[in-house]
Amino acid sequence: MLGIIRQKVGSAGFPASIVGQALQRVRPTAFASRNYSTAAKEMTVRDALNSALDEEMSADPKVFLMGEEVGEYQGAYKISKGLLEKYGPERVLDTPITEAGFAGIGVGAAYYGLRPVVEFMTFNFSMQAIDHIINSAAKSNYMSAGQLSVPIVFRGPNGAAAGVGAQHSQCYAAWYGSCPGLKVLAPYSSEDARGLLKAAIRDPDPVVFLENELLYGESFPVSAEALDSSFVLPIGKAKIEREGKDVTITAFSKMVGYALKAADILAKEGISAEIINLRSIRPLDRSTINASVWKTNRLVTVEEGFPQHGVGAEICMSVIEESFGYLDAPVERIAGADVPMPYAANLERMAVPQVEDIVRAAKRACYRSVPMAAAA
Repeated sequence: MLGIIRQKVGSAGFPASIVGQALQRVRPTAFASRNYSTAAKEMTVRDALNSALDEEMSADPKVFLMGEEVGEYQGAYKISKGLLEKYGPERVLDTPITEAGFAGIGVGAAYYGLRPVVEFMTFNFSMQAIDHIINSAAKSNYMSAGQLSVPIVFRGPNGAAAGVGAQHSQCYAAWYGSCPGLKVLAPYSSEDARGLLKAAIRDPDPVVFLENELLYGESFPVSAEALDSSFVLPIGKAKIEREGKDVTITAFSKMVGYALKAADILAKEGISAEIINLRSIRPLDRSTINASVWKTNRLVTVEEGFPQHGVGAEICMSVIEESFGYLDAPVERIAGADVPMPYAANLERMAVPQVEDIVRAAKRACYRSVPMAAAA
């Protein structure tokens, strides 16, 4: 592994093979539409991530992928399927089981101008590499007075899966979202996955890209714009998945789907919920959140992570600071239970937010906890 990196990033610059192939990055002049404007087909999140990697590796020979089982096995979740055959072992690198080792190698390669995409089999394993992610990657641009860029992406499944216990079920959105120097993204749909991963790979700063294992096999409509190789989504911009007027519900990753299901239930009871897909944890799109609260006058935040010091807590404080006078009810915060994840299936379900939890919170915010007929 070290030998391969040394071959690629010698003191004299990039090897001739990379210099000769280097392409000028063509960035779109404007970001593509954030709506499913001309839905042409459906695509799984897995295929969306795979196609984004493929297109970025094809467009820029400085992009390479490394991680456990990303090559011969084609990825633990088949995200890298076909990439080894297409780009070869110098750009799709199988690593030993040593997150601290290959994360550090990736950061070093980024120092020299390459664009590594480092895959963690689960973000729980990123704890082995957190020193490189935060101290080596996130802080280097600041500590070098802007002289050193670290264009690296750390990606993999984040949050609770199913039956994998306390050590493999944590959400790292708040962990990495608290660190200056990092950008933290959490896609929900296939369009999110494609547009945000392409943006992350092109970005000059380190990006933590939090996927969800349970979403990999889900299909979503993908617009014709999103299928274009130039399509990227802006980092730091949320998406209003569903407009409403009575209560704002913020969510990210898998919880967006739960929030949309809750909105369908609430609509049957006369409550119009506006659903905001955060997409970006850091930077956080405070303006979209606050603009929605100005309209609905109520807020429910939803996340899988622990409640204390969570993403919801940051959103709540932002709204208190900027929109307190618009609130007609206390902010409701829905989060995972403040305990290590249980292994038993019945307890695991109780430890993560469910659709009914979101419905109850929205009804409390709208003072509809008691059926209107009973209240009358």
